[in-house]
Amino acid sequence: MLNRRHIRVKVMQSIYAMHQNHSDNLEGQEKFLNYSIDNIQDLYLIMLSSLIEIQKAEAVFLEKSSQKHLVTAEERNPNNKFINNQVLQLLAESSSVSIALENRKINNWELHDDYIFILLNEIKQSDMYEKYMSNRKNNFEEDKQFIMDVFVEIVAPNEKLYEYLEDNKLTWIDDIPLVNTHIVKQLKALKDASDDIKVPKLFKDAEDRDYARDLFRKTVLNESELAKEYIDKTPNWDTERIAEIDTIILKMAICEFLKFPSIPVKVTINEYLEIAKEYSTPKSSIFINGILDNLVKEFQANNKLTKVGRGLM
Repeated sequence: MLNRRHIRVKVMQSIYAMHQNHSDNLEGQEKFLNYSIDNIQDLYLIMLSSLIEIQKAEAVFLEKSSQKHLVTAEERNPNNKFINNQVLQLLAESSSVSIALENRKINNWELHDDYIFILLNEIKQSDMYEKYMSNRKNNFEEDKQFIMDVFVEIVAPNEKLYEYLEDNKLTWIDDIPLVNTHIVKQLKALKDASDDIKVPKLFKDAEDRDYARDLFRKTVLNESELAKEYIDKTPNWDTERIAEIDTIILKMAICEFLKFPSIPVKVTINEYLEIAKEYSTPKSSIFINGILDNLVKEFQANNKLTKVGRGLM
């Protein structure tokens, strides 16, 4: 689920937290980094299970409606297309999802079912729901497209849900787009009603897990030396007025240049410029690009760059 850019962001945020707390507790902050990354799995399960709980809530509503003393013809014979949606059925029957929900003790919607009713009501008031329910026959492709549309247009952008997640864990703010994008990709990849939905691993492989740890450690343990590489390259900038995020980004990028031989220089520069655009000041990416470009030329001239493999320079 995690890509390298998001790993870089998590490491950057952990180093920034160390600076803000004036802490030199490397072990403690690394635990926070790991905790922050691990909790992305909880966020994924909470977002995915919202669809399961919405289906359950509607099923309960229809059952109660059919048992009223005075029932209408529609309540006696309701359109069950939504609760029979084949993608929702796959989610509800996924052993991978149910085991993960149990193991990680995800019970948010049992404790806060008001958010589920908010989402369900919004779905039922939408034009897409009216169009979907215009017939009673379930078709897998239609079912899939409907759930994708519901998730993208109603669940993911819901402001009350976003506020709840933000209040629950502050570290989730930057993880929400990553998780939602992954869920949409999973839904889109479903082929038919026999498919299985599996909970993804946080890291693509052991190399990515090691990368998160090593980038954090190597940057923090070498901050003074890494700072020396760029400090004389900023004659027109008051060192004390350079945004702290910018200094962290520079140190992380230089760390990758010098201590991660398998990562191409261009990849490092492009990734950190994008991070700067999103997390720092409007002029930060221009400033950082100039510094890194000059450093690469200097490192190459002094044979300080050791990159392994084709096209890594």
